[in-house]
Amino acid sequence: MSQTDKTLRIWDLPTRLFHVALALCVTGAIISVKLGGVWMDWHVRLGIASLALVIFRIIWGLIGPRYARFAQFYASPRQTWAYFRAPTKGAGHNPLGAWSVFAMLAIIGWQGASGLFANDDILTQGPFAAMVSNAWSDRLTGLHQFNEIFLYAAIGLHVCAIAFYTFKGQRLLMPMVHGDVRADALPHGTAPAQDDWRVRALAALLALTLGAPAWWLIRLAFNAS
Repeated sequence: MSQTDKTLRIWDLPTRLFHVALALCVTGAIISVKLGGVWMDWHVRLGIASLALVIFRIIWGLIGPRYARFAQFYASPRQTWAYFRAPTKGAGHNPLGAWSVFAMLAIIGWQGASGLFANDDILTQGPFAAMVSNAWSDRLTGLHQFNEIFLYAAIGLHVCAIAFYTFKGQRLLMPMVHGDVRADALPHGTAPAQDDWRVRALAALLALTLGAPAWWLIRLAFNAS
């Protein structure tokens, strides 16, 4: 584990890889749907992959290491308001970041789930589109498209928040890359996150378990098209 007297491991490797993978998949899904045509095949693949990643993060938020767990960083509205008025040092996500995580998971999760039933009235459809009526597929397609507004807003706010905290001298981006946070930016006595081979093996097993149905959904989508 990479750790010195001046830094502390906060973000475990599975959590960091999740962030990178989700950012790439969502970006790719947005680009591919804007390009249209044959790129829609990639939109389907990346959308299903994004949904699998969201499910991974939800499960990891229940069984993962200390700072990846929802119970560690959940904050009530009152706690969030108190932090907003008087920010304090803390390990992991701060209250505002916590609500951002929940919002992103909900928005991307809905986008991926609704996409399973969506269609473009031409060649592309989700793997479950043929299993519901045309009316329901069209309705979910409309909701899938409408949710893009919230997706873009969430991404924009996320980027702006990172830029704001970086301007204020709080480094948020690089710790999510290498996992370590300066000790002087954390409360005294902060314990490091577990990030050993057992954590990584558990994450790999979970990823493989979710990867199998994701691959099945991708195959189903193209066999149904």
